[in-house]
Amino acid sequence: MVVVPLGGFCNQQLTSTANTSTPMACLTNCGSYIYSDHRRFRYCFDRNGADKEKKCNFNSSATSRRVHKKKKMNVMPVITSALATTQNLALPNFYQEVIKAARGKFTREISFQSRDKNISLAKALLYVAAEDEAFLAFNREMDARSLQNERRGGLKSSDVQDCDCMEAMPLAGKNINEWLAELDAIAKEVEAELVSREIGCHLVEVLEAVNVVLFQLRGFKRSAGLVDSKCSYLHSVLSSGRGNAILLSIIYIEVCRRLNLTIVGSRVGEEFLIWPQTGNPEELFKVTSGRSLFGVVNGKCVEDPRSKASDLNSNSLLGLEIATNRDIIGIALANLIRLHWKRASRMNHGLMLTSPLRPVHDANDKYSKIDGSTFPLLRPQDLRLAIMASEKLLILQPHNWALRRDHGMMLYFSREYGEAVQELSICMAFAPEEEAELLEPFVEKLHLLRLESSWKSLGHKGRLTVP
Repeated sequence: MVVVPLGGFCNQQLTSTANTSTPMACLTNCGSYIYSDHRRFRYCFDRNGADKEKKCNFNSSATSRRVHKKKKMNVMPVITSALATTQNLALPNFYQEVIKAARGKFTREISFQSRDKNISLAKALLYVAAEDEAFLAFNREMDARSLQNERRGGLKSSDVQDCDCMEAMPLAGKNINEWLAELDAIAKEVEAELVSREIGCHLVEVLEAVNVVLFQLRGFKRSAGLVDSKCSYLHSVLSSGRGNAILLSIIYIEVCRRLNLTIVGSRVGEEFLIWPQTGNPEELFKVTSGRSLFGVVNGKCVEDPRSKASDLNSNSLLGLEIATNRDIIGIALANLIRLHWKRASRMNHGLMLTSPLRPVHDANDKYSKIDGSTFPLLRPQDLRLAIMASEKLLILQPHNWALRRDHGMMLYFSREYGEAVQELSICMAFAPEEEAELLEPFVEKLHLLRLESSWKSLGHKGRLTVP
């Protein structure tokens, strides 16, 4: 029987530490510099000129009192309004800084200069969430400002100084550090569960305790299909308890890592299966109390005859390719791309990213015309989120020609023709010959679309004709 050493766990009394940080604390501090130069308002009192000027006698007449009181009452709302306006003007800049910082931290976290085992799945995916949340918040803020400008007239933006406030970006009421602390808290609950049972830290007991905490006490459940973005972001899954298979696996891996237990995984068909790293895979399939250890970790999919997981045994398990941390992050990002593309194209049933490539040879297809006048109706915000996820996935898989093709096609749907031509041209250099031949006429037409777009941006009318 394998014994698992749990870091810092010696059956001692567990204590909880209150988290005193607030999600918006750093945001408030970031914005405060804008109005830190407080100036005193002087009405008629001047110390330096007190001997030369007649002293103000506030008791001389009722009129003087009323005038002074009126001025004093009118000034304070102006100050309050100015501070609120200044802070409001800083928000778009803050969100833009978060978007930039989150992408940078994600890139550093998954850098190929780092050892794969040192990559934090939780941090990487929380950086992904922070970037997307900041993008959505920026759009909401700009919409609100546009409405305000229509009602009151234009407002000038203020420049925000550089500040490292990405960690303070609110994600469902908590910041990144607090969500990482939430995973620590789950691991502590597992330790407490083991203490209450008064049993040793053997592998089976630890995994059963993890299952009890996650799926019984915490109530985590797997969501069906790509229907809700909340099931595809780590902080949302930790908050709601509902998530897709890969994110639930990531939570399982991160909790066990905090218990000094290494969990590995692999993709099997449509499933992502996980199991404890062991030199004796036979023990994972020994049935105890009606279930195998492999079934305890992976749940009902192991017993489902429709799942490929039901056919696995100790020999076939050895033939699976173990997913690296970068692979697991890539699977989560690929799910985000599919989710946001599905949401972006919901009004165009059957539209795929590669749909415009086929009509080059099929004039009867409803998406056959590759020009700027017959575009399908897409939701731009969801399309941009899909592009952002694709950009991050390309950092992980720069030589994946199919991914680069899909990224180029999303840029085409976003009418970013220059960028689309660049990405698809790079794709043609890596793609198989038959795929490159399919892309070539499409890229040539994109060149013309780019020229026509530039032509119209200069104020010219009509279609650009090329001799």
